[in-house]
Amino acid sequence: MRPRLSRRAFNTAMVAGAGLRLAGTAAADEPIKLGFNADQSATATSEYGIAGRAGMEAAIADIDAKGGLLGRQVTGVIRDDLGSPPKSIQNMIDLIDNERVSAVLGPANSGNALAWLHIPQEKKIPVLGFAATATDITTRYAKEPQNYMFRISMVDRDQQSLLAAYAVKASKSRIGIMADTTGYGQGVAKDLVTILALHGIKDPPVEKFGPNDTDMTSQLAKLKAADVDVIIAGSLGDANGQILRSMDKMNYFPRMMCSWGSLSTPIWNIAGKLAERVIIAASTTEDSNPRAQALYQRLIKQNPRLPVFVAAAQAYDCVTLLAAAMTQAGSADGEKVQHALENLAEVQGIVKDYRYPFTKENHEALGVADFYYAKWSDGHIVRVDDAITRAITKSDFK
Repeated sequence: MRPRLSRRAFNTAMVAGAGLRLAGTAAADEPIKLGFNADQSATATSEYGIAGRAGMEAAIADIDAKGGLLGRQVTGVIRDDLGSPPKSIQNMIDLIDNERVSAVLGPANSGNALAWLHIPQEKKIPVLGFAATATDITTRYAKEPQNYMFRISMVDRDQQSLLAAYAVKASKSRIGIMADTTGYGQGVAKDLVTILALHGIKDPPVEKFGPNDTDMTSQLAKLKAADVDVIIAGSLGDANGQILRSMDKMNYFPRMMCSWGSLSTPIWNIAGKLAERVIIAASTTEDSNPRAQALYQRLIKQNPRLPVFVAAAQAYDCVTLLAAAMTQAGSADGEKVQHALENLAEVQGIVKDYRYPFTKENHEALGVADFYYAKWSDGHIVRVDDAITRAITKSDFK
């Protein structure tokens, strides 16, 4: 026989049950929060953060215009990490513990990601990188049962593989490397030496310079003496602008090739039309497909000075893939979304149409076969289509 509750106990239980029902209703009515944690003001990568935020907010607006996600509106919670690892760590803790975001986009700086990867991993919150390119960002926790770091961006080594493929076909005498003395620059130089060896090119000349140097004529003179006619640079856009100005002083103009850091405006601001000589690795451009064209036109109306469109496109696709995963999971829960991201089938994006973009073993949605060559033209980034690009096949990517 079931025991009878006293009136007081009965009333207490009813109030508690009503509170649970109200809490559940409130949760269902709350927006799904997506965090954004990237430099938007302080370093050379801030242009990537500004563009990434614009792409993220455009994707959220499109989702909300169609009725939201899982019956809820989506909202972005924006944080500027100032390009500083301590600040970026603080932002991640705030976004996850205080704001209770369901996922995070960011950062722009690889060092910041490497500083806080353990936080979303422990808290089981998916992170989608739209800009930072260090190879081991997505591999540090690859052997864990669940790895919460995913990326839609251009991995460093894959960019160098792309650039080397072009350089090998373009060079008639010798390929040289110029790299700054930062960890990034020396990592690029190391990758290039390895990749060029796979092409049968041993001991390419390598010249170093300080990241704040403005005169590289001595390094260039050594490469000129070595009969170098193609230079691959391991440095960001501002330094590459200084290399071009030093070339101009010497009237020495070998082909120059750079990673996607030269898609940002510092190279154009420093070198002007000289920047049009550079071949740059890219995943998309303003003119790459109709969807990219439409997004660019939309964003440029909102901000006529919008920099680095490629970062906006990649961030837009990060939100698109997250939304597809949450829909597939029927939930914004981190563990369920992580599993769904690894099991997505086909998703239409801005950069490309994604087909099984992630697996348990590979959290990179883009690879070298997705990249192509771009250049500056009258202050805009356009795709390069020449005899060399048309001759390159997948077998040329080492």
